Amino acid sequence: MPKTRVAVIAFEGASLFHLTVPQLVFGADLMTSGNVVYEISYCAVEPGMVRSDAGLEIRVEDGLDALTEAVIIIVPAWPDPETRAPDVLSEALSKAHANGKLIVGLCLGAFVLGDAGLLDDREATTHWMARDTFARRFHKTRFRPDVLYVEDRGIVTSAGNVAAIDCCLNIIREQHGADVANRVARILVTPPLRQGGQAQYVEKPVPQFPCQTRLPGVLEWAVEHLSESLDVDTMAAAACMSRRSFTRHFRDATGMSVTQWLNTQRVARAQQLLETTDLSIEHVADEAGFGTPLSLRHQFAAQLGTAPADYRKAFRAGSK
Repeated sequence: MPKTRVAVIAFEGASLFHLTVPQLVFGADLMTSGNVVYEISYCAVEPGMVRSDAGLEIRVEDGLDALTEAVIIIVPAWPDPETRAPDVLSEALSKAHANGKLIVGLCLGAFVLGDAGLLDDREATTHWMARDTFARRFHKTRFRPDVLYVEDRGIVTSAGNVAAIDCCLNIIREQHGADVANRVARILVTPPLRQGGQAQYVEKPVPQFPCQTRLPGVLEWAVEHLSESLDVDTMAAAACMSRRSFTRHFRDATGMSVTQWLNTQRVARAQQLLETTDLSIEHVADEAGFGTPLSLRHQFAAQLGTAPADYRKAFRAGSK
């Protein structure tokens, strides 16, 4: 399998976390027939030493000419939402997008894409703390302030910090399928899929209770038992919590209701089965826990905007 080149743009004050996320996700153990799927490199407006937001410096060998060889271009969080990105960077990104590159703005990196005019008449998101500044600066953008990540015609933007991992995992999923993305997630010890439409972290302090430490284990257990009849009472019992307490802590932790979360996980399971098996739609619906093909089709339409049969056909065609 040929390598897909990923170029990460470095600049003074860039988020050290977002500089490393592409290497962590795309550079994970993605061995297919002995070939590495992705190749990650770094570039800058002016090659040399670049200081990150954490004060650590990295040496960047390549200038923006390296973008011509990349298939995916990633912009980390920009240090100051009120400061425009330099024109030379905006022009390079606009040219790259015109040449068919996938452009990704992680967190406040969306501001760099906005300065390049790449978000005009497109859906986009960014960190919730900067939503007012974003809406004011980029009024032509169809702003989605509450989602984790969103893709619109070759432009991808994500919310803050950990959402960058979800965003990159979703790119792998779209390019190589659920099994590869889930394998990378296991290597990173992170949830295999959080749909882009899932809510960002709620803007309020979440009190810490000892019982909250049981939630991750219950979520993992639920993912392993999606084909069974799961509801709030079942999951609350598994967490050894009252229904009321579990419901409150679950929403604080995930930003979703139990039903919303289960439907999201079941769609993800159905996607994996449609991609990797020849099971009938009826069997897929049963294995994913929807019970009926009608329920499966309803959730696919609501979450993915397509039908299960069309999804399978499109994925198989795109994998050839």
